[in-house]
Amino acid sequence: MMTLLVATRNKHKMEEIRQVFALPGLTLLAADEAAGLPEDVVEDADTFEGNALKKARELCAASGLWTLADDSGLEVAALGNAPGVFSARYAGEPCSYAANNAKLLRELEGAADRRARFRCVIALCAPDGREWTVDGRCEGRIIDAPRGEGGFGYDPLFVPDGHALTFAELDPDTKNALSHRGHALRRAAAEWGGLLIAGSARLPPCN
Repeated sequence: MMTLLVATRNKHKMEEIRQVFALPGLTLLAADEAAGLPEDVVEDADTFEGNALKKARELCAASGLWTLADDSGLEVAALGNAPGVFSARYAGEPCSYAANNAKLLRELEGAADRRARFRCVIALCAPDGREWTVDGRCEGRIIDAPRGEGGFGYDPLFVPDGHALTFAELDPDTKNALSHRGHALRRAAAEWGGLLIAGSARLPPCN
């Protein structure tokens, strides 16, 4: 049995990760389930990859455990790919899903181009300093008003390509099959899963 620390305190995100990254012999430990970890990691990189790696590195160093971290966000074509890495705090502090959604709708008022994508980068860091990343994305569009009670973040405003329902209206299994995080987690499981399950220290060479 191997313990993999997941660098998040977001219960919604952790639920998604546990559903998709459910590998036999691997125990996932959320950051708020482990003692002695930094309360927060300042996400000041200008890319999703940079933020994911920073979170994974800092919590790996603090815990001594193999650590998985992700950074994800929404890129909206009409806004020059904003909010991007600022997605979680788009409307400022304190972080509020409702405020972020309201600001996004204000910024897009009157815009004909509603194309958007969710992006996710997942980083894995080993205690000996080695690290790896994978990414995933989901293309879609932003609607004019929130719909649905499920999901979190911008899910009530995002309709994935080829579908009529928002992420907040889709059932969890369908959302995970389509989502940026689901795509990234499946890639991570495929590339790293067998060796993580075995508790091996010999992962493939870094990309």
